Amino acid sequence: MCTTAMVMTIGSSVCAEEGKTLKVAMECGYAPYNWTQPTDENGAVQIADSTEYAYGYDVMMAKHICDELGYDLEIVKMDWDSLVPAVVSGNVDCVIAGQSITAERQEMVDFTDPYYYASIITLTKSDSKYADAKGVADLAGATCTSQLNTIWYDNCLPQIKDANILPAQESAPAMLVALEADKCDIVVTDQPTGLAACVAYPDFKLLDFADSDDPFEVSDEDINIGISLQKGNTELKDAINGVLEKMTADDYEEMMNEAIAVQPLSDAE
Repeated sequence: MCTTAMVMTIGSSVCAEEGKTLKVAMECGYAPYNWTQPTDENGAVQIADSTEYAYGYDVMMAKHICDELGYDLEIVKMDWDSLVPAVVSGNVDCVIAGQSITAERQEMVDFTDPYYYASIITLTKSDSKYADAKGVADLAGATCTSQLNTIWYDNCLPQIKDANILPAQESAPAMLVALEADKCDIVVTDQPTGLAACVAYPDFKLLDFADSDDPFEVSDEDINIGISLQKGNTELKDAINGVLEKMTADDYEEMMNEAIAVQPLSDAE
């Protein structure tokens, strides 16, 4: 916590006795990590320069970090592709938005320790010819898509033999709408997104090949989810890591399950 005896630079701001506002960017459209809702129900936080509110796992985590460190929280809503540039430029202090800790992103920003571990899954419809797939090989020939600039689209879809890979979708909700509208046979995403999608779309089926003999080949960096911040901002990185190291995998799962339980069921239109 900031006191008259403790002044620390965070991002482009200075934390002094008057208190620090941590500016956190996210899409506010990526349930269950983050979404937009009209009220502060369940403890949602008002989005900067908006009458709407943000909630979800990322907001829960941002609130917990700010509570532990004694900061005020400001949520900044941005498009997915704008998140990393906003950190690089110092327009926000950090991004908490379900970002995988990839080597490519690490060239531009620093990351905290993981605040979630998200395995890769496939979504299809319950009546799809791929509904009984037991591994990646069983998805051969599928028409598929996923979200733009994600390891799901860039790394996983090319592993499907003879796949008809459609253009990437700009957001997670758009990806799910494509599947619901029968524009594709399958989408590949992470487990939390898939679990939330199955609540919102009861006709979806989740296929998890992680423990099979034929999973998607992904590295730890593909499934480790971290908080990105400006390169060299060790003060903020160390502060956040100090909060995360006190949390357990069970804490993460409990928080994620709560987010999935209260997510809006009609966010993807």
